[in-house]
Amino acid sequence: MSFVQTHGLWSAEQQDAAARLKRIAEDNQLDTIRLSFPDQHGILRGKTLIASEALRSLESGCSITTTMLAKDTSHRTVFPVFTAGGGFGMSEMQGGGDVLMVPDPTTFKILPWAPKTGWLLCDLYFANGRPVPFATRGIYKAALKTLAARGYDFVAGLEVEFHLFKLADPKMQPHHAGQPGEPPEVTLLSHGYQYLTEQRYDQMEPVLELIRRDVMALDLPLRSMEVEYGPSQAEFTFQPTTGLVPADTMVLFRAAVKQIAQRHGYHATFMCRPKIPNVISSGWHLHQSLVERDSGVNAFMATVEGAVLSPFGMHYLAGLLQHARAATVFTTPTINGYKRYRSYSLAPDRAIWGRDNRGVMLRVLGAPNDKASRIENRVGEPAANPYLYMTSQILAGLDGVDRALDPGPSADTPYETQADFLPKSLREAVYALKDDPFFRGAIGAEFVDYYVHIKNAEIERFQAEVTDWEHREYFEMF
Repeated sequence: MSFVQTHGLWSAEQQDAAARLKRIAEDNQLDTIRLSFPDQHGILRGKTLIASEALRSLESGCSITTTMLAKDTSHRTVFPVFTAGGGFGMSEMQGGGDVLMVPDPTTFKILPWAPKTGWLLCDLYFANGRPVPFATRGIYKAALKTLAARGYDFVAGLEVEFHLFKLADPKMQPHHAGQPGEPPEVTLLSHGYQYLTEQRYDQMEPVLELIRRDVMALDLPLRSMEVEYGPSQAEFTFQPTTGLVPADTMVLFRAAVKQIAQRHGYHATFMCRPKIPNVISSGWHLHQSLVERDSGVNAFMATVEGAVLSPFGMHYLAGLLQHARAATVFTTPTINGYKRYRSYSLAPDRAIWGRDNRGVMLRVLGAPNDKASRIENRVGEPAANPYLYMTSQILAGLDGVDRALDPGPSADTPYETQADFLPKSLREAVYALKDDPFFRGAIGAEFVDYYVHIKNAEIERFQAEVTDWEHREYFEMF
């Protein structure tokens, strides 16, 4: 029996999808298939196999080193992998041992920008069939399973802002290499502040069309392309989808945009606030609701005149507020992302909700019998790992339901309302998560300690650097 059969890893749907993809790969005479998994940062890692080898690996899996799970955002290994337990307290993780990437056949795509290349998203398992506890897609699947057991499915729509630049100098001389290397030099594709003007869209249309064409060819649920407020800034929105699909969509979309742009002489970045004059912050707004599995009815939909959400939806909303500070490290996992939280902007700075108000953290859109009733969380940055972002929402929301929490009144003056402020830095957000008993219980102390360790490694590297601000502030004065 194969690894998949031995451990019962595939559903009937996945088995059918595996048979289909074999036919598609042969009909399209694919040369290679990329096997990828989303790492702790939501970045795709994996191996490219000759198509015939990849097809043979569908049910047996493909090995990959556990050190992939030990890296921070500079790709430095920040756990002592050659000590007992590898720094994880697990014999399976010691010495950079292997785990298996097992493809999910339902995710199969043919990449339109890479000739004769297929792509599969994978889950990680130890040799004994146990899911790797640090694999974030697996963590999200567990949250969805918890939700399904209660009779609900998670529905999410995506609004993703990012920047597109013309590549001026890729910085590929040997002395530019490092860990990380020198970032490229870029020029703008448009001036900013002409939000949603057709002139600016037409100016950026050539590169936006390259992305639109290939994103549609991937069968991602694209809804719109827009020019955002800042210079060279764009926003793509995606229709609501259910379960794993919105998170899988996000990781593939980010990878696709960067790869397509690079192949055509552009640079795309999902960094929140690049250090480029006049460029402004990008966010990732997550629209979410729950639907009843049996009836398909939106569980957030109000039925009482004057209500914005159902009682269930209001309790879920209160759970998001209750755990907002501890969840911020999942919604905003970079040092840079906290430079977006500014008062009197279109970004939140405190844990509040409001009816159709873009200054709050949680913008509520709903009315009696409105099937599109939902909560828009405006706190996230586009670099967030979607599996952790969405997991944090489901778990926090369900806690609000279980405890029948009250979110309080709508905040009509969001930057004057008395409420808990969001963390001002990644360090503060890490402390909030580390000290929070709820997420330690809901996700597991093992993962929380692991994630906190990685984030602290990034923070310590940042604090060891002498910044431009410090040099300007102190070098002459003292």
